[in-house]
Amino acid sequence: MPHTQRQQAGSRGRCSSHLLPLLLLALVAQPSPAAIHIPSNFKRPPVITTQPESVTVFSVEDFGMNCEATGNPSPTFRWTKDGHHFDPSSDPELKVSESTGSFAFFTLSNTADTLKPYQGKYVCYASNELGTAVSNQAVLTTDVLPTLQKEKKVIVKSDKGSSLVLKCNPPQSSLEPIIHWMDWRLHHIHLSPRVVVGKDGNLYFAHLTTNDSRDDYICNVQYLSTRTILAKEPITLTVTSANAVVRNKRPQMMKPTGSHSTYHALRGQTVELECIVQGLPTPDVMWLRKDGVLSESRTTRDMFDRRLRFSNISESDAGEYQCSANNTQGKVTHTYTVIVEAAPYWTKEPVSQLYAPGETVRLDCQADGIPFPTINWTVDGLPISASDEDSRHTLTPGGSLILNDVTFNDTAIYQCQASNKHGTIITNTNVYVIELPPQILTEDRNTYTFTEGQKALLECETFGSPRPKVLWESGSSSNLLADPRVNQLTNGGLEISNITQDDEGFYTCSVQNTNLSVIAELEVLNRTVILSPPQALKIQAGKEAIFTCLALVDPKLGFPFIQWRMNNQKLFESHIDEKYTFDGPDLIISNVEPSDEGVYTCQVITKMDMAEASGTLTLCDRPDPPVMLKITDPRHRAITLNWTPGDDHNSPVTEYVIQFEDQEMKEKGWVELRTVGGNQEREDLSLWPYMSFRFRVIAINDVGKSDPSKPSDIFTTPPEAPDNNPEDVRSVSTDPGFLNITWEEMDQHTFNGPDFKYKVKWRRVVGNGPEWHTNFTTAPPLVFSNVGNFSAFEIKVQAMNERGVGPEPDPVIGYSGEDVPLEAPMDVGVRVINSTTIKVVWAPIDRDTVRGHLLGYKIHLTWTGSRGHHRGRRAKESVSTIVVETEANEEKKVIHDLRPYSHYDLAVAVFNSKGEGPGSEMLSFQTHEGVPSAPTSLVLDSPSETEMTLHWTPPDEPNGILIGYVLRYQQLVKTDDSPMQVVAINDLSVTHLNLTNLDRHSRYRFSLRGRTETGEGAPIMKEGATILDGAPPSNISMTVGESFVNFSWVAKKRHRNINFQIHYLNKNDGSEWKKVDRVDTSQSFYQLQGLTPGSHYRLRFTYGNTTFWNTDIETEETVVQMQQSFATQGWFIGVVSAIVLLLLILLILCFVKRSKGGKYSVKDKEDGPMDSEARPMKDETFGEYRSLESDLEEKHTASLPSLCEESKLCSQDNLDFNGGSAITTEINIDESLASQISRPSEGGLDTLPDKSPLNPNAVSPAANGTPNSVTFLD
Repeated sequence: MPHTQRQQAGSRGRCSSHLLPLLLLALVAQPSPAAIHIPSNFKRPPVITTQPESVTVFSVEDFGMNCEATGNPSPTFRWTKDGHHFDPSSDPELKVSESTGSFAFFTLSNTADTLKPYQGKYVCYASNELGTAVSNQAVLTTDVLPTLQKEKKVIVKSDKGSSLVLKCNPPQSSLEPIIHWMDWRLHHIHLSPRVVVGKDGNLYFAHLTTNDSRDDYICNVQYLSTRTILAKEPITLTVTSANAVVRNKRPQMMKPTGSHSTYHALRGQTVELECIVQGLPTPDVMWLRKDGVLSESRTTRDMFDRRLRFSNISESDAGEYQCSANNTQGKVTHTYTVIVEAAPYWTKEPVSQLYAPGETVRLDCQADGIPFPTINWTVDGLPISASDEDSRHTLTPGGSLILNDVTFNDTAIYQCQASNKHGTIITNTNVYVIELPPQILTEDRNTYTFTEGQKALLECETFGSPRPKVLWESGSSSNLLADPRVNQLTNGGLEISNITQDDEGFYTCSVQNTNLSVIAELEVLNRTVILSPPQALKIQAGKEAIFTCLALVDPKLGFPFIQWRMNNQKLFESHIDEKYTFDGPDLIISNVEPSDEGVYTCQVITKMDMAEASGTLTLCDRPDPPVMLKITDPRHRAITLNWTPGDDHNSPVTEYVIQFEDQEMKEKGWVELRTVGGNQEREDLSLWPYMSFRFRVIAINDVGKSDPSKPSDIFTTPPEAPDNNPEDVRSVSTDPGFLNITWEEMDQHTFNGPDFKYKVKWRRVVGNGPEWHTNFTTAPPLVFSNVGNFSAFEIKVQAMNERGVGPEPDPVIGYSGEDVPLEAPMDVGVRVINSTTIKVVWAPIDRDTVRGHLLGYKIHLTWTGSRGHHRGRRAKESVSTIVVETEANEEKKVIHDLRPYSHYDLAVAVFNSKGEGPGSEMLSFQTHEGVPSAPTSLVLDSPSETEMTLHWTPPDEPNGILIGYVLRYQQLVKTDDSPMQVVAINDLSVTHLNLTNLDRHSRYRFSLRGRTETGEGAPIMKEGATILDGAPPSNISMTVGESFVNFSWVAKKRHRNINFQIHYLNKNDGSEWKKVDRVDTSQSFYQLQGLTPGSHYRLRFTYGNTTFWNTDIETEETVVQMQQSFATQGWFIGVVSAIVLLLLILLILCFVKRSKGGKYSVKDKEDGPMDSEARPMKDETFGEYRSLESDLEEKHTASLPSLCEESKLCSQDNLDFNGGSAITTEINIDESLASQISRPSEGGLDTLPDKSPLNPNAVSPAANGTPNSVTFLD
């Protein structure tokens, strides 16, 4: 975490001159500058910042070596070549460029042949008085640009089915070529598992077909570093078809040959194993590791599995691999032994340090490689043995250098070199021997902010010699280092892994045996958590997919940024095709296509952490129909239906629907027979006799149904007697004396044979009864007459066909038609329970008189009027009757909700399904007195600020004799505990009441109830407050016009309306005050009219004898507009101009027609080709140009006699711009190759043709009118 350093107090005050060099040494590696001031004359050891680089020189422009270093004093440079001193400044063929901290040399020669003596290995040395730094070794080699020698045209003939290799033979060069096999149109040759390109550039055919015949197989050799493409001579291939039948061939190795090959590789390189095979049909290639598991993450397959690529190969990839090629004729294998070695690489580098005199310095230098590297030490570029034979210097077998009892003279730059046969690496280490007091460089009270789960690093950077020992303490923990998550770093910092909220607080860093310390504050924020991650979606093509990503972010982290990725590639919102839309936490993908399938990742990124979650998008669709329907295992009334599932299109089949079609009743179509699980591929089906079946199956998944499968073969079952009889046999007789027998018709599938019908048997229920009556019918119902009213019968219905009858049915009881009941109930009685409830009782009816099924009793209640009067007001309601039904077994009934204090008549009757019988004798009764309904209205009126008058009207339904009213009212307060006031009103003539001494600032709730002897009735409720005395308006607004003023104000709530007056005085004419009629405050608006324009008025508003508002106004001046002359009106001038223009056009047309004889051919103009300049260009099509000659020819062929016969505009000279010859160029270049070829300017394609008359300067004369040149080196 960046922070600011400041100088501390005490011993961290001034730095001595001896301290400064070491201070910078400790800060050289810091990414941010220290705040302690460092003088400009400070001495620093040299550090190489720009290493010389190895280079292959093709021309004099490529030759050069550069080395840069920092240091104070500025370092001086020297060079060695192949281990010997090399002075570029003494060579007359070289130019030296030397400046502060930089040294470079270049060649002065103009020919590449003079550069060969400079090939070698160069090392740069940067030195000042504090030591010498040594650079890496740079190798300079020379080479020539690859060129093609003249070649003969190659013609190859071969038979169909045989294998073939077309050789490329790229020029020998140190550069790695890229091979493109193309035709003469620069289109890539189509590659496939049958036709592949080898690493050697050759084109391999596993077997030939007649379509391979062509005369333009061109090998294009591309060198990226030199931006060169070399096109070889075209190869002609003729494939002949032999008369004999082409035989299949077993696989054979084409590249590499044999059964075993060995590959050597260096760690970190990219290695490709190649397996090119021949055979017919084209073999399939598989790779495996013979001595282990082939890592899919570390390898990739290319060129249709013919190559196995290792990117950044490591020692673990060494081993044996096998390529296996298979086709129908056999198999061939090839084994590869991969040997991985490694150039030296560091496993532990020595660290630059400060040391005090007398200390022991240990510089640990460890490297690895294959073969294992050797370690050598130098000091300031000189071997240790040659520079110092002091016994205090010790080299350990492990490669470490130990300096015992160091002195100031041991200050130097030490180089550790690791070498094996693959190379040498070097590292520079500064050893500074000095005595310094300890100091803490880190600023005090830094705040470090991290999120939960992160690794926190609290800085405490010190320097001194000997190195200060740092101690960390925390208020929450006495021993920080006892926590396994806490680690103190060698640079003094404190590292806490997987931090939590408990780690938040203050930490103290101190230097042992001193009073130096700093405090660091650790702030731990909540980590970002994704609450609702993207879900796995299965979407149909063309539909819309929506991924949602909801996250919880610590507020201190600010608003997060949501980055969406598809297959780890960033997605950007589409503004053109609206493919991707970002809507808050949602990613909306429109018109989903197969290319949209993949893993979508939501990354919630804050300034300190990131959380991510992924969901998959799978394209799904309704399934394909099942195939290969087969009927197997036929048996009695059963078969087994088998099928093969179709493609489920990424949505598993949930169920199959089996349908059948009866061949004798095709008009009914396909009928669903059964639904089975989606994991089944067969089902046992039970069938009906006497049917011809065809079956089909439909698959169903979450998306929808498949199309039906193709129908199965026809399967026919033999006839049999019916298995069942019809269900729901019953009598539905409604008319007296008739018996109507019906049943539920059987499905035709259950007829089981021909000549199907129903056998109906019936008889009266009298003991065992008389003999059965039998009838036959093909469909219900059967109706029999003269059987008596409501008589019981036994009924049987049996199914039968020509093969027999169904099982013997059980009889059911049915009745003939009903009639209305004959008698009324007896012993009817009424008991009044209260003012609205009664209880009715009666004796049960004789069932024989019902003449049908007894359904219950009907109680008829008729309201005939109220029992009394209410102060002369009689209830004026018409007679009304209600009917209450009971169950058949009831003999009493309690009836509620009657009208109190009323007269009723009551009668009871019996009813069955045919109707209602006669009613019982009418019985009269009276209901008791009840409580009244609420008063009809309640109106509040306030005559003063402390008075309220209540007006009401009596209840519509007194329900007895009204004897008075009860008023309750209560002041409304927040605590709802104000006392309730009660006023009893016994005088029925009183319909209003005046309440006094009310609080003018409060609202009240009023409740008024009527009262009878029974009690109080329902209340009518109102809330209100008294009306306050009126007051004149305030906040008056006004708008001034020429002769009027508009006033507006807001009327005050709860205040009475008052009248006020408006007085106005014209100060310009000296008149007296005038006043208007009284204005009501409820108006909220008033317009004062009749004022003089452009005058100054004084206004005064009065109420009573008091002025409550006054102001001054200025009325607006009158604007006088001059009447314009008729002739100067714009419309008149326009009309006259249009008429003159039309006359002039008519005269011109007449003149042209007379002079040309009317020969202008409009049809020729319309039918002629469009001018080339009006044609749209093929935008963004590389290398396609229109011929200017064709444009000119089209222009001449157009029929334009009236415009071009005598005009010089149509001459050939004017059409040949810039004197350039027109060139027709057609180039179609594959994108991978066209990137190396210069493109024409796209500006001309977007605007005008390059040689358009409207753009004559689009092509410079130097270009001679041709597009940018395309260079092919041949």
